[in-house]
Amino acid sequence: MTNRYARQAVLPEIGEAGQARLAAASVLVVGAGGLGCPVLQYLAGAGVGRLTIVDHDTVEETNLHRQPLYGMPDIGKPKVEAARAVLQRFNPGVRIDTVAERLTPQNARRLVADADIVVDAADSFAVTYMLSDVCHAMAKPLVSASVIGMMGYAGAFCGGGPSYRAVFPEVSVDGGTCATVGVIGTAVAVLGGLQAHLALHLLLGLEPTVLGRVITFDARRLAFGGFGFEGSPEPEGQVAFIAPDAVRPDDVVVDLRGLDEAPVSPFAGARRLVVDTIDELGTPDGRVVLACRSGQRALMAADRLRERGVTNLALIALG
Repeated sequence: MTNRYARQAVLPEIGEAGQARLAAASVLVVGAGGLGCPVLQYLAGAGVGRLTIVDHDTVEETNLHRQPLYGMPDIGKPKVEAARAVLQRFNPGVRIDTVAERLTPQNARRLVADADIVVDAADSFAVTYMLSDVCHAMAKPLVSASVIGMMGYAGAFCGGGPSYRAVFPEVSVDGGTCATVGVIGTAVAVLGGLQAHLALHLLLGLEPTVLGRVITFDARRLAFGGFGFEGSPEPEGQVAFIAPDAVRPDDVVVDLRGLDEAPVSPFAGARRLVVDTIDELGTPDGRVVLACRSGQRALMAADRLRERGVTNLALIALG
């Protein structure tokens, strides 16, 4: 063990054995933005042996106030490549793998299978549900967080504990984003740092386990809260995300994107509705497939249809 880790390895909760556990660990980090930057920095700093970064995006100037891994020279570069360059300079002893893609139903299972722990730093409900479904099925711990405005949370799911869906089976998504609602960088840093801590807690096997816990943070009031959800039952009738090529000929496909966003739908015969007009669909026979870019509008529309008793549903995030 080098002097690099001396200040944490001296802790009785870590020691040489704990440091060796970190060095042998593999963590999948989905999202290299505001949450992902502190997660990656602190996991690399702690000596986690392998980090796999998944992000399809490029660095923009509007990212820089809350994503300190990047600088002005990185604008326009893929985030995964810019992050890897910084992290390898920071700690060359950590293996950094990159995947410059969106997380999708097609690649999620393969990526999760290679990891000991999954960190959801994408701040997307669609990604969170996808990861929760796969992590629950594969018994892999999932550390998820979200921040918008001056409020946020972080929690540990799956891996033997309840899934995200068990805690939030029907989240009402309002569609707000950092671009529309805003976000303060320090709140993102606090929650991202907390995500990294939860991941290290799980990798080190510390007790009591953080699985089954959510921690909330109100940056305006400077208040922490949270709750435990150990023992929460898994919901029935979950609405899953599917790949576009899993659409069947007899499915009723609803493309929720506006014509200005997507003049032509990839699905022949798709209905073109938006969330506010989804009730016009009625109660069709067969499966209803709801598609949009990120999956958030599909989740919103699914909530509305489920309230009306339409339960044969599937979701698609087209990217």
